[in-house]
Amino acid sequence: MSGSARATTAAVAAALHDVAALGGFFALRVAGPGRGWHPVRQSYARGFADMAGAVTARYGTREPRVGVSIAQLGHAARLWSPALACTLLHGIVPDLTEVQRADDGQDLRLPRPAGWRADRLPHLAGALNEQVMGLLGAFESGLGVKIAPRLLDGNAASALVGSAAVLLAARPNLRAPLIRLTTELLGTGRLAGTGHLTGPGLAFRRRSCCLYYRLPGGGKCGDCCLTG
Repeated sequence: MSGSARATTAAVAAALHDVAALGGFFALRVAGPGRGWHPVRQSYARGFADMAGAVTARYGTREPRVGVSIAQLGHAARLWSPALACTLLHGIVPDLTEVQRADDGQDLRLPRPAGWRADRLPHLAGALNEQVMGLLGAFESGLGVKIAPRLLDGNAASALVGSAAVLLAARPNLRAPLIRLTTELLGTGRLAGTGHLTGPGLAFRRRSCCLYYRLPGGGKCGDCCLTG
């Protein structure tokens, strides 16, 4: 992306600080001491094993792929949420290239806040897709568990729409631009063909299943292809 579209560090930091108030999934911490954090790509290279293992242990499943799927779905929501909110509320697409993860959990941070002015990008949905799906592609490449790539793409789409729905509930005045951008994202790159919005709001039906139903006591999600 063009360097002329770059936003100031102060503007990116202020945007991220503001959207963090929307809830935990929107919190992308900025700067601060580096102790206790590591590049999220290190987690990917290790197959996101700690978070996937925590899911399997919490729910008592013996299927590693289910733990991976649920962990990836939650992680995707933590990427989409601040990215969408910063874009629509502040006109800034955060640069997630150097995002880090907490050593002891799922929290994320940017050691050096950076991003682009949304109004200076020729293809906004493409820029957002590149930031989030680029990371999720790296997530997939490090997995040691066999899992269908389109299942993970479906998870990314489900997380996108879920993040958009939470943002819409908090900021109903964003309805038109939020639905427009979400729809465009669902037709971009690997998200294309993963599912579709089923009404004027953000109801969604995906074409794959996250495998939540395979957890002990689990059921089918509202957007699951196996329902209805």
